[in-house]
Amino acid sequence: MKKKINRKWKHLASLLIIFIGCSSSPDSGEGGNTNPITNDVTFWLTKGNETVKLEKQNTVLGFTTNTNSYPNIEVNQNQTFQTIDGFGYTLTGGSAEVINQLAASKKQELLQDLFGNSINSISVSYLRIGIGATDLNSSVFSYDDMPAGQTDVGLTNFSLSQDSQLINLLKEIILINPNIKIMATPWSAPVWMKDNGSSVGGSLQQQYYGVYAQYFVRYIQAMQQEGISISAITPQNEPLHGGNNPSMLMTALQQADFIKNHLGPAFQTNGITTKIIVYDHNCDRPDYPITVMSDSNANQYIDGAAFHLYGGDISALSNVHNAFPNKNLYFTEQYTAANGSFEGDLKWHLKNVIIGSMRNWSKNALEWNLANNTSFGPHTQGGCDSCKGAITINGNFSYTKNVSYYIIAHASKFVPQGSIRIGSSQISNVSNVVFKTPDGKYVMIAVNDSTSAQVFNVKFNGKWVLVSLDSGSAGTFIW
Repeated sequence: MKKKINRKWKHLASLLIIFIGCSSSPDSGEGGNTNPITNDVTFWLTKGNETVKLEKQNTVLGFTTNTNSYPNIEVNQNQTFQTIDGFGYTLTGGSAEVINQLAASKKQELLQDLFGNSINSISVSYLRIGIGATDLNSSVFSYDDMPAGQTDVGLTNFSLSQDSQLINLLKEIILINPNIKIMATPWSAPVWMKDNGSSVGGSLQQQYYGVYAQYFVRYIQAMQQEGISISAITPQNEPLHGGNNPSMLMTALQQADFIKNHLGPAFQTNGITTKIIVYDHNCDRPDYPITVMSDSNANQYIDGAAFHLYGGDISALSNVHNAFPNKNLYFTEQYTAANGSFEGDLKWHLKNVIIGSMRNWSKNALEWNLANNTSFGPHTQGGCDSCKGAITINGNFSYTKNVSYYIIAHASKFVPQGSIRIGSSQISNVSNVVFKTPDGKYVMIAVNDSTSAQVFNVKFNGKWVLVSLDSGSAGTFIW
């Protein structure tokens, strides 16, 4: 009986050390170490209840060899996976419009916060933009619109002029971060190229496949003349969804045809090195990118495949990786809803969009809209009216940071381009992913999606550090 009592009191004493002796405050509820000597691990925390948002903790976290009975996340630096291209958002035309409404000083403050590399910045390193209008633009347009019944097969009327707000904002962003990667995606081809004469749905007429390929060439060249390098394109946003405005349907066989016979050769002829990435739609149809890449003539031009997660499971990326291990994978869109909760979105998106995509070979992770106004606009007629931006622009001198800001920040601030994902085991209730950065640091992103606090070890090189995360909390740990 005495041994049982002693064991019980030793266990309680251990918990008291964890939660009191090593916390920044007695009621913080966040983790520590049984016998820390030095502070080896930096810890940034966001709580689902919004009392803490991306704050560096004073918690002392030291590696030790003191034994305990808590589960281990074992980090294996010798097991390496994909190299990371970055984390960020889609910068829609609507995002640019509302950000440009800010007073000059306030706008610069926001851009430095988002794209700078200071201690106060989140260092966004990847953006996705529309080729022409997205559904979160004020109006629908392409770069070569023609009056009804007219065509322009020579693209003589091609112009980026309607995207001047986006282009000017991108130039400001590039001044802050010249290495930012930009992926561009069309929501629709010009209406005169389509079989239904509408910006909504319909398909690209085969007779215009070659012209549309030149449209991409002209776009990339015109953006380059503006000082904006397009790292990658996808041929079509959500090619299986024709109900958005704008939108366009494109089957897997059509996409393979377009790439192998038109887009790929056009890029090659014009010396364009911009990556061609297929699909760009939900995880419930991995057969689509597999079909496109199974066409050997198309495959030679394809860098990889892109995914969203409005359907299916994030593990679909690994299925595609297993089918084509030499191709790259990307996660390009997921929105947070106007009626979503901070805690619910923080947990789900970190578990799936950030950690899930990374553990399934994605080179990037992008949330949807960077910014909108208090009415979740602007958007096209029929476009998304409930997509919440990472930033809400409240007026000329005010903006609010929403949950998507923190979802991305837990990765972008600490995992720069060129980082490599390394091995880490999973434990119940805590999802995690670990990276080695170019400067030799290790970064673990973890989220507790259970209803109770979780205590666990992070084991590395034969030692471990004991930490805890409250229910609904997310942490980034750096050592």
